[in-house]
Amino acid sequence: MKIVLNRPRCEGHGLCEEAAPRLMHLDDEGELVLDREEFDVADAALAHAAVRVCPVAALRIA
Repeated sequence: MKIVLNRPRCEGHGLCEEAAPRLMHLDDEGELVLDREEFDVADAALAHAAVRVCPVAALRIA
């Protein structure tokens, strides 16, 4: 399973970080930080939780 970030759409709300802190975090400027723009996620429940809470739909499961 992959999570894909639409970086221009991300507004840095931080809800994804709260839902899936092992997958992502916000930097000091409120930008979402992932290892890559698209990456494999072993924990499907965590991935779906992060995608579900994003208010601007900047994350999606691929």
